[in-house]
Amino acid sequence: MSIDSESAPLLQIKDLSVAFEQDGHKTLAVDHVSLNLHKGETLAVVGESGSGKSVTALSVVRLLPYPAASHPSGVIDFKGRDMLGLDDRQLQGVRGNEISMIFQEPMTSLNPLHRVEKQVGEILRRHRGLSERAARERTLELLHSVGIGEPEKRLGSYPHQLSGGQRQRVMIAMALANEPDLLIADEPTTALDVTVQAQILALLKEIQTRSGMAMLFITHDLGIVRKIADRVAVMTEGKVVEEGPTESVFTSPQAPYTRHLLAAEPKGSAPPPKPDAPIIVETENLKVWFPVKRGLMRRTVDHIKAVDGIDLTVRRGETLGIVGESGSGKTTLGFAILRLISSSGRIVFMGDAIDTRSWAAMRPLRSKMQIIFQDPFGSLSPRMSVADIIAEGLKIHTQLSAQERDERVIQALVEVGLDPETRMRYPHEFSGGQRQRVAIARALVLEPDFIMLDEPTSALDRSVQAQVVDLLREVQARRDLTFLFISHDLQVVRALANEVIVMRNGKIVERGHTVDIFESPKTDYTKALMAAALYHESAPEGIVAD
Repeated sequence: MSIDSESAPLLQIKDLSVAFEQDGHKTLAVDHVSLNLHKGETLAVVGESGSGKSVTALSVVRLLPYPAASHPSGVIDFKGRDMLGLDDRQLQGVRGNEISMIFQEPMTSLNPLHRVEKQVGEILRRHRGLSERAARERTLELLHSVGIGEPEKRLGSYPHQLSGGQRQRVMIAMALANEPDLLIADEPTTALDVTVQAQILALLKEIQTRSGMAMLFITHDLGIVRKIADRVAVMTEGKVVEEGPTESVFTSPQAPYTRHLLAAEPKGSAPPPKPDAPIIVETENLKVWFPVKRGLMRRTVDHIKAVDGIDLTVRRGETLGIVGESGSGKTTLGFAILRLISSSGRIVFMGDAIDTRSWAAMRPLRSKMQIIFQDPFGSLSPRMSVADIIAEGLKIHTQLSAQERDERVIQALVEVGLDPETRMRYPHEFSGGQRQRVAIARALVLEPDFIMLDEPTSALDRSVQAQVVDLLREVQARRDLTFLFISHDLQVVRALANEVIVMRNGKIVERGHTVDIFESPKTDYTKALMAAALYHESAPEGIVAD
C-alpha cells in the first residue's frame, strides 16, 4: 500500500517514558521513545523480552496497571488528541472503536464463559448501538471475513471448543468489528503453528489493504517483520536504537544491537545419524485412541485417533525431530513413549519392553527418561528454590546425602551455564532463558539416557533460542544423550535433529534424514509445511552476534 509520508501521522509518540513503582522504587521501562505511524502503514516494533516494546504499545491505549505505572515524560498524539490526557469516558470511546488490539494468547483474552456470538456482538452493541439481530448479522459477516468456516456453527462455540488458529481469528474479528483506524497487534502469531501463522499474517495484510488501517505490530520474530512491515523500530532496554524502512534495516543495520538480533538465530546442523549405535527407544504400531462417548449410557461411538500406528527407532546420541501442526499427535506420541498416558502397541526402552509394565514398575526407569516442557515458568514450582527443584528427583531416585545432592545440583547448574550461587533463588527471579536452563539442569541431574523435549524454545526470544540450542547440542555431545525433539519451529528442528518425522492426524506422512526432509520434501503436506515456515533471511554478510 502506498503511504503518504508528507501527511500528518495518524499516531505520534513523542518523548514517551514509562516508569513502574514498587516498594517505593521506580524503574524506567520506556526511556524517551518517539515513533510515528501513518494511515495504511505497518510499523513493527521489535526487540527481546524486557525491551519495552509491549509497554510502549499498551501506553497508547492506556492499558498499563495505573497508578503503579506512570509517564514521567511524553505525548501520545492520536488523530490530534493526547491519549495521556483523556478521561475514562473518552478512552472508552476510542478503545475498540478507533483503536483495537490483538493480544498474544487468545485463551487469556477471550472470556471462557461466553460464546463467540456474545463476545463479538458485545463490541458492536456497545460502540455502534446495534440491535441483537443486526449484531448477529455483522458477527457472521466478520467471522466469514476472517476465514472461519461455517460461521453459523461457530456462533454458539466457547473458546475452548476452537483451535488456536480459530481463536486468534475470533480475536481479529473482535478487533476489526468497528473498522478501527489503528490496529495494535502484540505478538499475535507467537503461539501458532507455522501454517496458521502464515494464514493470520496474510489475513491481516489483506484486511489492512482493504480498509486502509494503520498497524502497530509488536514482535521479537524478525522473519515475520520482513514479511509484513513497511518500517521497523528496534528497541532494547527501553530505548529505540534504530528505525527505518524494513529492507534498509535488514540489509544495512546500523546499530550493534540490530546486528546482534539479525545474527542471533539457531545455526549449525546435527551430525549424520549413527546406524551402528545401540537403539534407545523403539515403537511398533503405537496407538493412542481416545473414546468418544454419547448417549445416556455413555457408550463409545467413535475414537479420536491421536496417535495411530506409529513405528519409530531412535539410537543413542541421536535427535529425532517430530514436527506437525497442533493436533497432529506429536506431543501425545512423546507422552506415550514415556508411558505417561495409556497406549497400545510395543514400546522398547534400552532393550526392555515397557508397554506392559505397570505404573509402579515404571518408576525405576523414570530417572533414565526425562522431559523438558515448553513453558519453563509453568513447569517450575514457584514455591520451591532452584536448588530444591533440581534436587527433587535426586531425593526420589537416589540415596544421596543432602551434601551430595547439593554437589550434584551445583554441577548441573555449571553445566547449563548458570551461577551456582543463585541456586537459592526462586524461578520468578530468573529470565525466561535462565528458567529453561534450570529445567534442563533438572533433567540432566539424574544422568538420563533419553530426554523428550516438548517445544522447549518456542516461548523464548530468538537470541535465547540460539543459546539454548547450542547448549543442548553441547550437552548431547558430552553425555551421548538421545533426544526426542518435538516442535513446530522448523528452523530449530533443522539445527538439532538428525532425522525428522512429519505427523498429521496421528500418522506419519513423511520421515527421513533432516537434510532430505528440508531440501527435498516428497509429500504435499510436508511441502506446504516448509513453504509456510517463515524462515528468517540470512544475516547480511559480515554481520555476527556481538
